[in-house]
Amino acid sequence: MLYTVKEVSELSHVTIKTLHHYHKIDLLLPTEISEAGYRLYGAQELERLQEILFYRELDFPLDKIKEMMGRNADRLTILSQQEELLLNRKHRLDNIVQTLRKSISCAKEGEGMDHMEMFKGFDNEEAWNNALAEQNQHLKETYGMESFEVAPAEIQDMNEQAAEAVAFMNNMANSLREGIKHNDAIVGSLIENHLAFMKQHGNPISPSDFAMQTRFFLSDDFHLKMLESQQTGLAYYLSAAAEAFASD
Repeated sequence: MLYTVKEVSELSHVTIKTLHHYHKIDLLLPTEISEAGYRLYGAQELERLQEILFYRELDFPLDKIKEMMGRNADRLTILSQQEELLLNRKHRLDNIVQTLRKSISCAKEGEGMDHMEMFKGFDNEEAWNNALAEQNQHLKETYGMESFEVAPAEIQDMNEQAAEAVAFMNNMANSLREGIKHNDAIVGSLIENHLAFMKQHGNPISPSDFAMQTRFFLSDDFHLKMLESQQTGLAYYLSAAAEAFASD
């Protein structure tokens, strides 16, 4: 049985325009083209389209899919590999969803989250780059900055830095809630330890540069909302504390 491109579109929920594009780039060719000029697809083409869609669910770009499917692997091998890739992604997403739910629960209760549990699921460069995607897009669109991507060798260091940053922000938020003044020695000690940690991890920043960074947070909607969503007034408290620390 042969199907027209419209019928394939209805079966697969892939738009006709997309199917035409797949034909144009030689990713999915019709079985034949009728005398009237209609693209016709058979069972093998439907199977190939299914394999393409599995790869698309894994976020592979079309050129990579074409390359992988051009290696003449049999259908069972392709499907088995796709199953393994999808199950790995499901496992990672399940871990991230669990971490997210715990984070929401802690936020609702106004409790700090166990730092050892805070980054479960962020154990590879893909997860980290997905987590940074929104911020990267904002910085690129607003300031023309290049995207920051995490390499495999950086994962452990990124997790350590993220855990420390969250702990620092939680401590600053707690200080604000407890009514500790921004120029108190306790707050100054928190900032001093934070800057020392950053220096140890290859990111030296002076007190004045840190103060300038916190001023940027106040002027940038993305970072301002991120801090204020953790604790109302945190962005302003952090900036005032950084200015006080820099002036000492």
